[in-house]
Amino acid sequence: MERVSALDEPLKKSLGPATAKVMGEQLGLHTVGDLLHHYPRRYEERGQLTTLADLPLDEDVTVVAQVADSRILTFNQGRGQRLEITLTDGSGRLQLVFFGRGIHKPHKELPPGSRGMFAGKVSVFNRKLQLAHPTYVPLGREGAGSVADAASAVDDFAGKLIPIYPACKGLESWKITKAVDAVLPRAVEAVDPLPPALREGRGFVPLPEALLKVHRPDTKADIEDARQRLKWDEAFVLQVALARRRFADAQLPAVAREPVADGVLDAFDARLPFTLTDGQRKVTAEIFADLATEHPMHRLLQGEVGSGKTLVALRAMLTVVDAGGQAAMLAPTEVLAQQHHRSITEMMGELAQGGMLGGAEHATKVVLLTGSMGVAARRQALLDLVTGEAGIVIGTHALIEDKVRFHDLGLVVVDEQHRFGVEQRDALRSKGKQPPHLLVMTATPIPRTVAMTVFGDLETSVLDQLPAGRSPIASHVVPAQDKPHFLARAWERVREEVGKGHQAYVVCPRIGDDDDDAGKPGGNGKTRKAGKAAAEEAEKRPPLAVVEVAEQLTKGPLAGLRIEVLHGRMQPDDKDTVMRRFAAGEVDVLVATTVIEVGVNVPNATAMVIMDADRFGVSQLHQLRGRVGRGSAPGLCLLVTDMPEASPARARLRAVADTLDGFELSRIDLEQRREGDVLGQAQSGARSSLRMLAVIDDEEVIAAAREEATAVVARDPELTDSPELRTALEALLDTEREQFLDKG
Repeated sequence: MERVSALDEPLKKSLGPATAKVMGEQLGLHTVGDLLHHYPRRYEERGQLTTLADLPLDEDVTVVAQVADSRILTFNQGRGQRLEITLTDGSGRLQLVFFGRGIHKPHKELPPGSRGMFAGKVSVFNRKLQLAHPTYVPLGREGAGSVADAASAVDDFAGKLIPIYPACKGLESWKITKAVDAVLPRAVEAVDPLPPALREGRGFVPLPEALLKVHRPDTKADIEDARQRLKWDEAFVLQVALARRRFADAQLPAVAREPVADGVLDAFDARLPFTLTDGQRKVTAEIFADLATEHPMHRLLQGEVGSGKTLVALRAMLTVVDAGGQAAMLAPTEVLAQQHHRSITEMMGELAQGGMLGGAEHATKVVLLTGSMGVAARRQALLDLVTGEAGIVIGTHALIEDKVRFHDLGLVVVDEQHRFGVEQRDALRSKGKQPPHLLVMTATPIPRTVAMTVFGDLETSVLDQLPAGRSPIASHVVPAQDKPHFLARAWERVREEVGKGHQAYVVCPRIGDDDDDAGKPGGNGKTRKAGKAAAEEAEKRPPLAVVEVAEQLTKGPLAGLRIEVLHGRMQPDDKDTVMRRFAAGEVDVLVATTVIEVGVNVPNATAMVIMDADRFGVSQLHQLRGRVGRGSAPGLCLLVTDMPEASPARARLRAVADTLDGFELSRIDLEQRREGDVLGQAQSGARSSLRMLAVIDDEEVIAAAREEATAVVARDPELTDSPELRTALEALLDTEREQFLDKG
């Protein structure tokens, strides 16, 4: 839940401008309500030492531990001093380091045997985990001090649970604890969004009590009571928002588009060189049933890379064409729009040449519409749409422009990644005589709980069966920093694949050539500084770039091969030419950015080398890998990284290498991004709106909340009888979030 209107007072009134500024900028906390909903990440008990063995690299942490030893060392020929303190908890060790004039205070306050709470960013030096210049609070020695001191310690710590908050630089956990103490009395003003009957029926504590218990629990049972209640609030308010969207959609009229015998679809099916998989048949039946109703279809089609989603979507579009309507496919990039247009016209052959010389008896016209088209081609495409000559249009956001008019728009297909907002959907809806049917496609497999949470206003169809003839993909991590000869072997493997008549992709995270997002890379990744600061070095240098890597490969390990580049800043015609040449086998190695991530289909491409693979997300790596192994020959994907063996980045890459199961990888991806906002707020840098609910672990809560929310909205769509729930909903659905709920 986002915030409650009674607690909208700005934090600067309660905490002062300096603290409020850091909270706003670093944690996205602006009001008293925001801070009350910033829950502890975990709780420490007196005497219980934090496990140091599992500290995450490059993350801000708070630990409670004991000083094992302390020593002052000199360096720079005696001119400099540093203090090194070793912490221990029995399971692992962590080094603290202080430099210069800042060494004397901690040296005095943290003698061996004392305990403290320490906060800082975990880094690696000389293969040891360390915190450099951490902030700390001494907790004294076990059993030390006077009777009065001991009594005070008992009051402060013994039997109490110490909340450890998600923190940031300049605002450690214990400072957040003090800030929460200042606003906690206001929790009694929190407006409870749950209808009383629902709260009592499920035995939940009131919201003010839950807030008090989550921040200042006396027992572990208090924490559990609070968490159950707060998880339910988040799930329920979100599901009410989605249920209202589904209810509103169900009231809209639409033209039923039923299959017609002996039309373009039947002619298309007759020319397919293969039979549909059972999964494709099942999903098609679900889509056709939706299209035949007089309310708009709102369906999410998710499937593994290469499961044949485009074919399913095309058959849906042809059904609408047969029924007298038009279909529009919206793609996120020009490269992908061109790729879809090419593959669909190739699949349809003469059936895509309606009204043209050589067109089949049952045929339609398939047009492309993008922002960079020439004036004449654009004018003709717009004319074909308004007259109905074109049954299918494939395009980018250019489709949404005011001047685009349809004869009878019946179906909108939204492809991967496209953030489809309220205004865009309404703009497209207005182009139909009645609201068109909607099919959203994604190649990122989504666990059921996430589908219920993020895409809760859409019915879901899943394609989890790969068509016959798809080959397995072998994936390996290539630790270029630790083992440079592995990278040399990777380029040999690319040569071997090209020698067999196949082709390869090399993917880089950056374009290069003085692009804005970073400076030029300092080298080719093979001979960078080794040793103590490998992770730091890999993090600090700019990501490897297409332009530079292509040049290095051409002069070096892949000299003599036909190498070309592809990236988003090229002219559309140039991009299309490169893709056509690659698809035709005239290019051996394509060095590209992630523009090839979705939709690109070149069955002869068998190898992919992903440079700086640690810079990509798990699901993105899985998507990229899906570009190879699309033919009869097995695929090979090599994940190149400079990150050290023990880093979280390497663990992520190992997970990708170990499985081809996209649903399993999506779970891993989600678990790693749990603090991110499934409503998309993470993209804009704001904090998570789901602070307590874990969409992977809390499936039962989400399913139950969805059921209750659907019932509440069915009884009272305007929430007239639940003003507190309406208030909570308005707080959750600020403009940006409400738009995201309309995005697919």
